[in-house]
Amino acid sequence: ASESRQVAEAIGVAELWLDAATQFPASGGTVRALSAAEWVEITWPAWQRMVSPVAASVANVLTQAIAKRENELPGELAAGLRGMMRTMGGAVFAMQIGQAIGALAREVFGLTDIGLPLTEARSSALLPAAIGRFAAGLDAPIGEVRLFLAVREAATARLFTHVHWLGPHLLGAVEGYARGIEIDVERIETALRDLDLTDQAAVNRALTGGAFAIQRTPAQKAALERLETTLALVEGWVEDVVSGAVAERLPSAAGLSEMIRRRRAGGGPAERAFGTLVGLELRPRRAREAAALWRAVAEADGLSGREALWSHPDVLPDSQELAEPELFVQGRRERAAADADVDAAIAELLNEDDSR
Repeated sequence: ASESRQVAEAIGVAELWLDAATQFPASGGTVRALSAAEWVEITWPAWQRMVSPVAASVANVLTQAIAKRENELPGELAAGLRGMMRTMGGAVFAMQIGQAIGALAREVFGLTDIGLPLTEARSSALLPAAIGRFAAGLDAPIGEVRLFLAVREAATARLFTHVHWLGPHLLGAVEGYARGIEIDVERIETALRDLDLTDQAAVNRALTGGAFAIQRTPAQKAALERLETTLALVEGWVEDVVSGAVAERLPSAAGLSEMIRRRRAGGGPAERAFGTLVGLELRPRRAREAAALWRAVAEADGLSGREALWSHPDVLPDSQELAEPELFVQGRRERAAADADVDAAIAELLNEDDSR
């Protein structure tokens, strides 16, 4: 109960601070303190959407691998084994994914840590146990750490709530990426080659020993770059907004920002495990560049100009523009000036027609 009150108070303060740092209003959703198990339960439907296509690919590859060795076994046994391997392959992969997500639940601080919308309902949440472990290794008081993370959670919730296309766009990109994943067939065949296929325990050990290796096609690499760019833009916007909200309020704000930046850049063990299994790294590689771009846009066009970039995915900067925020801002100004000239010319023509 005391942790729930602390979380509610921290999110409440965060919302007040954010009102001056962004034009997106509060998300208006529920506020909760979560355990790791509750986090898994709440976010599990989103994980299912992301990993189900990979699980299906794993099951299909295992079936193909077994089919190549059917001549070693009696007909009825081969058919039964093929069905068993398809089921078992999916189950083994699901177990590995479950372990990775369970471990991830001990590393995250809230519902929005990884930059993806993991719930459909509007809500903000913090995980007190994870925050306590994180704060234990820092010089900052735990109250400041909680407030800082509450501002990050509330800022990201505002973004996903009011930029309606962003959540479906990100999850759709993840699903599209996962759907095109290819499994290393030769590696699985090698793992199964010298096994007694009737020994389920031996097969299980082989498949949990890293046999599921993701191969990226050129199309997958391009899709991954687009996804990483969007994740970086989300993280960069959150960093810029949080900096504006807490810079003069939390003495430890700069140090905490750097700690979060390093944490996001390196990723934790669970995040790396998930990346190995699905081939998808959840950390934004270019968040620092994205934060610099958002600051440049805010300085040039104000908060309204910064938030206006979220109006449509086609308006967002691409990966090349992330590296050159000044040129991006200059290009926006030139396009705005050109649009103004066109509008003025049209208005002049209309005035001439009216005078006739």
